[in-house]
Amino acid sequence: MSFNTFGRLFRVTTWGESHGQAIGATIDGCPPKIAISESDIQRYLDRRRPAQNKFTSQRREPDVVQIRSGIFENQTTGTPIQLEIMNHDQRSKDYTEIEDKFRPGHADLTYWQKYGIRDHRGGGRSSARETAARVAAGAIARKIIQEISPSVKITAYLVQMGKYAANPDNFDIKQIAENPFWTPDAAAAEVFAKYLDEVRKSGSSVGAVIEILASGVPAGLGAPIYAKLDADLAAAMMSINAVKAVEIGAGMSAASLTGEENADEIFVASDNVITFGSNNAGGILGGISTGQDIIVRFAVKPTSSIRTPRETITKDAQPTEIVTKGRHDPCVGIRAVPVAEAMMACVISDHILLHRGQIGKIRPEGEIL
Repeated sequence: MSFNTFGRLFRVTTWGESHGQAIGATIDGCPPKIAISESDIQRYLDRRRPAQNKFTSQRREPDVVQIRSGIFENQTTGTPIQLEIMNHDQRSKDYTEIEDKFRPGHADLTYWQKYGIRDHRGGGRSSARETAARVAAGAIARKIIQEISPSVKITAYLVQMGKYAANPDNFDIKQIAENPFWTPDAAAAEVFAKYLDEVRKSGSSVGAVIEILASGVPAGLGAPIYAKLDADLAAAMMSINAVKAVEIGAGMSAASLTGEENADEIFVASDNVITFGSNNAGGILGGISTGQDIIVRFAVKPTSSIRTPRETITKDAQPTEIVTKGRHDPCVGIRAVPVAEAMMACVISDHILLHRGQIGKIRPEGEIL
């Protein structure tokens, strides 16, 4: 199986399966002498960890990270960093009944068609369990960003669950950590709780929309053609399990705007700093960051593993019915929030290193030219 690595200078390779002994990540390209400890990584993994409330998978995984290489005396050495997370709570027997069946909406069928073999125990490599390794890698990326461009702040949050959306007028960044849905709208959190509890008890699932905000990003990251910052961000978000759509800035709604409405007018403030009248571009123009907030959204489909009987086929192409048992997220979008932050961090750190390698200077925040 190829293509387990992403990034150009900051390169992340994830490995392991959902029901194997362990999962992890190997990070190459991290500069030396950056202070990193296991606790720096663990705090992000704890946000993604399952079974923290009734609205997520009840698989009991401590998700404790261990650094196996690349760190000496709590500093990076410039060599590959190996991170390992042991699996503890696999219940492979829960998947016995679907060993010869393909779950509709899941990667089972295409994985079988491509490789002729599949790990039916939780989906193997196609399981969202793999994203824990991305979150660990994202913690390393954040440390690089903090060292080179400390003005950058990355925050993700859930803005829609099923047919219910958060109210932008109620946006309060302090609320994100105060509810199990990572939403900035306290009123929406109450609606989400009631709705998802009904979905969960029925054995079904529902989708969600996640928004990621990166503020303080310096102007100049990215390149005009084959290394566009927005293209790399879209690819990174699209690689997350269950993501079916990605948009940046105005996104799909830009198609309904006129040229006058869409154009983000440019001004120079009294302190000689560039400002914009709006941010339909989502902080990126021509593949290069403008210095405005980078705003990315993606849609996550409903979890494919549900208890409602669905029609499918067997490996022998025989029609059958399937019901998926086991422990699954009724809304996988909830735990996608820390994963989204990690992928944003990985892409931005990669582009900061690329920019520094070519240009040699990260433009200070507010510098005009």
